[in-house]
Amino acid sequence: MTRIKRGYIARRRRTKIRLFASSFRGAHSRLTRTITQQKIRALVSSHRDRGKQKRNFRRLWITRINAVIRERGVSYSYSKLIHDLYKRQLLLNRKILAQIAISNRNCLHMISNEIRKEVDWKEYTRII
Repeated sequence: MTRIKRGYIARRRRTKIRLFASSFRGAHSRLTRTITQQKIRALVSSHRDRGKQKRNFRRLWITRINAVIRERGVSYSYSKLIHDLYKRQLLLNRKILAQIAISNRNCLHMISNEIRKEVDWKEYTRII
């Protein structure tokens, strides 16, 4: 039986893996076994951190909104604003509210005041 050389197929597979790890440092970009381990580790980390990134941005937006809302009225807070938004059925997500808070604080104060007046008036008429 003749010897079969698999050099081309194996080299093509290893080249594909090396292209992924070309930016890694040291043996992590040169040794095939280490490259495969680092590739698995990198993909696991990227998958995990995509979810973490969403959480971190949501926390940032909430912090920004809360800081701007509490500037004017101490009694009014982020949770009350979001509750009033849901009562009014306004479709403003936290990302948009945070952008408004950064770019135009007065606009966010006007929105919160209008929502507050409307909700307070509806609750007041319900009691009577």
